[in-house]
Amino acid sequence: MNICIVAGARPNFIKVAPLIRAIERYQAQGNHKDLHYELIYSGRDDDPTLEDSLFNDLQIKKPTTYLGVDCANLNVLVGEVMAKFEHYLEEHPTDIVVVVDDLSSTMGVAIVTKKQGLILAHIAAGTRSFDINMPKEINRLVIDGLSDILFTAGMSNNSIANREGAELSKVYMVGNILIDNLRLLHNKLHRPKLMDQLGLKEGEYIVFTLNRKKLIADEDNLHDMIAATCESLKANPVPVVAPVREKAAEVINKAMQGTDSDMKLVEPLGYLDFMYLTAHAKGIITDSGNVAEEATFNGVPCITLNSYTEHIETVKIGTNVLVGEDPEKLSKAVEDMAKGQWKQAGIPERWDGRSGERVVSILLEQRK
Repeated sequence: MNICIVAGARPNFIKVAPLIRAIERYQAQGNHKDLHYELIYSGRDDDPTLEDSLFNDLQIKKPTTYLGVDCANLNVLVGEVMAKFEHYLEEHPTDIVVVVDDLSSTMGVAIVTKKQGLILAHIAAGTRSFDINMPKEINRLVIDGLSDILFTAGMSNNSIANREGAELSKVYMVGNILIDNLRLLHNKLHRPKLMDQLGLKEGEYIVFTLNRKKLIADEDNLHDMIAATCESLKANPVPVVAPVREKAAEVINKAMQGTDSDMKLVEPLGYLDFMYLTAHAKGIITDSGNVAEEATFNGVPCITLNSYTEHIETVKIGTNVLVGEDPEKLSKAVEDMAKGQWKQAGIPERWDGRSGERVVSILLEQRK
């Protein structure tokens, strides 16, 4: 069985790593000599977000193939990915294609896979914002609609997939595959040098991350949100550290002008260093679903700068609170975080570190 695993951006590698490690364990057992996989990246091999340490930390090899697609226009990107992935499949025998999440490149791969009559499996299926004006929502609908196998993280995702017509036999609740990494690497975490450089003490700082293009583009509202954050920390001062990439740092610096912000902007950290930083924070403010999921697992209070989450379990069961892009809601939540007043939380079902194993077991059943 030849499995092709496709990643379209840095976060995808974090989610497919447990699957790759599980496949390699099966291979090592010697009972699955016909089991092979290839890891494909839709982007370029010189992508600066794919540092060597990422693959070392995740204990996986780098991609065997890079499609080399890199363009801002999403429609052009989809077309280029489709053409190059079709060429890849023509030269590489493939039985199953595994995709993850909801990128435009992922949708392009999904379309080509089904045009070639191959089995398509989707990790993190059944996630919805229910906002059809979001490009990613269209991607999700297309990818899930085409998929032969839908791997979901929780019951809410199962319900969405079933409600939209997916057969029960196609939907498998394997749990949150992101958590496999956290459980595996927990004992390998070490305090980053950055914390000593900034004088940060465990449990006494807040981590701020920003990646969402829409949020970065609205500079006036971002200014108000940063000002609200600073104002709400005056009564209970807590240092804020923000590991952000160049574009986000530029916009945040501009938004901080005219505020009393003492937010410390730093270069993005390696995967393990960032994992330690967030796991030992007093709280987290983020627009990242992955970061919010990790916060729930670690029991760290988390504020998400969005009005929805693909994994509602982080809100209903976990530590996550949604404030949208509302400075007033953000201010109240940050105030509660600084005071140490947060809701009781737990870990959702099947966040047990065995999702990758479940996925491989189900994929192997396809050859029977």
